[in-house]
Amino acid sequence: MAAASSALSARILPRVVAPVASRLARPAFSSSIRQFHQSSNMTAPSQSIATLDSSLVSRLPESSPTLFEAKKAKNLSFEAIATKLGREEVAVAALFYGQARASPEDIKKLSELLEIPVDTLETQLSGFPDRGRILDMPPKDPLIYRLYEIVQNYGYAYKAVLNEKFGDGIMSAISFSTKVEKETDDKGEWAKITLRGKWLPYSRF
Repeated sequence: MAAASSALSARILPRVVAPVASRLARPAFSSSIRQFHQSSNMTAPSQSIATLDSSLVSRLPESSPTLFEAKKAKNLSFEAIATKLGREEVAVAALFYGQARASPEDIKKLSELLEIPVDTLETQLSGFPDRGRILDMPPKDPLIYRLYEIVQNYGYAYKAVLNEKFGDGIMSAISFSTKVEKETDDKGEWAKITLRGKWLPYSRF
């Protein structure tokens, strides 16, 4: 009888102890996870800023690493730099990527804000931009590809509506401005991109 009882206990005991031990172990594990997240948050930077992807450097002018390194050292967003320059964020970002030309006033303000010698910026930003070299087509970066996908999906719809409203022509990307805005509602965060270009009718000849 005693032997049978011992055998039964031997079969049941592991099943009982294992779940109990597992439940006892979980709070300590969860606690360590919470501590990890707390410590990670404590060391996280106060502001997340765009930096230069090293794989692009060979396609960019020498001004790009200079500007981006100073931007990173100062921990400045494009919004903060644009406020100093009195320009739109996208225009300033384009300047950093060598896709726009800096005015003498831009150079002076960038020198003051980023603490880069004026003569360095004048030398590196003196030429004309070599636009369009950075991007592969179709784009590989998922975020840029989504913009490309918008044109893939809605390009002919845009063309039809623009032709109806303006006639036979194109929207300029030279007499042009654009801005990015963030909107928030109960459904989440939304990206709003505005494109504004002068309408150019085709010439008759």
